[in-house]
Amino acid sequence: MSKKAVVLYLHAHQPFRLRHYTIFDAAKQHNYFETENDYDYDNKRIIEKVANKSYIPTNRKLLDLLNKHPGFHVNLSLSGVFLEQLEKWSPDTLKSFQELVKTGRVEIASETYHHSLAFFYNREEFEIQVEMHRKKIKELFDVTPTVFRNTELAYNNELAEWAESAGFKGILAEGWDPVLGWKTSNYMYRPAGTKNIKLLLKNYKLSDDIAFRFGNKDWNEWPLTADKFTNWLNETKDAELFNLFMDYETFGEHQWEDKGIFDFLEHWPAKWLENSENTFMTFSQAIEAFEPKAEVDMPNTITWADAERDLTAWIGNPMQQQAIKALYDFSQKVIDTNDWDLIEDWRKLQTSDHFYYMCTKWFSDGDVHAYFSPYKSPYEGFINFMNTYQDLRFRLSEKGAEV
Repeated sequence: MSKKAVVLYLHAHQPFRLRHYTIFDAAKQHNYFETENDYDYDNKRIIEKVANKSYIPTNRKLLDLLNKHPGFHVNLSLSGVFLEQLEKWSPDTLKSFQELVKTGRVEIASETYHHSLAFFYNREEFEIQVEMHRKKIKELFDVTPTVFRNTELAYNNELAEWAESAGFKGILAEGWDPVLGWKTSNYMYRPAGTKNIKLLLKNYKLSDDIAFRFGNKDWNEWPLTADKFTNWLNETKDAELFNLFMDYETFGEHQWEDKGIFDFLEHWPAKWLENSENTFMTFSQAIEAFEPKAEVDMPNTITWADAERDLTAWIGNPMQQQAIKALYDFSQKVIDTNDWDLIEDWRKLQTSDHFYYMCTKWFSDGDVHAYFSPYKSPYEGFINFMNTYQDLRFRLSEKGAEV
């Protein structure tokens, strides 16, 4: 196949942030996430702010591009807790996502409903959350995802084998050079240990040019224009497809409108499509169009975060390890209560962001962690989380569970 394809994938997620929860609240108040009177942690305020700056203008631009260019396609992943907040506080934003999917040229990926790391701690819970997400996507968009992406793009061979056994035809991962060796992310691959599922690897250099470097005036390639970026893609010889994966908030939130990010989004697809050999594809189209170039073996877990591209952003220090282990140690006891409110609170506490806020990597990636955290320090995040954990213990003991 002579065409070069861009697989553009945007990920939207917002956690249910914990309110300022003290040890004096434990055993008395069980409302961990009701934050209307707590400005720094107010989930409603944050979802409305990011919707106005990012989601709504980005979706408006994407819909316009879909209407203008028959060759334009885009892929989304939308966490269940994100969609839950849109239903509750920003229905117009939800409608704008639904309008995109109705075009038939926007594909949604499968993932865990609660944006959790459950795959690495409790396989049964992980599968429940994947099924919860599938049902939510079917309910809101009337589609069923066939391609899987794990939370934070966390991936290894075992996950690929699971995804194949679960019936997925594709899975996403980071195209991390130290793992790929001589291979390039710009081809389709087969995960080690599988027979049918295909692997799409993120081109992190080109993705990060847009997601992280776009507005940096100290970058030697600044400013990044549609012409320049298109030339880079066209001049890349060893390539069939470019998997450009990034957070939705790249547009308008991480890269502000006054930096020209929406102008770039408007002009780049037209520039890329000027060449009849160039196109955009959904995950499924790319899986159908391209055969695997080789097998990729990733026995160790790779993510799309930080310089190390591993799980240390979430479980790299004793605080994080203690918090996440304590939470999953309660798994069976929580499920056995059959108390939906308690189970849902427990699941929302599994959201990976809570552990990310406890990260103490203040050197290569500390500024990134500080940007995303509502806490003054990782230790404050840990204490706040463990206070809710103590209340969870109390609620379980009230149900007769031994804790």
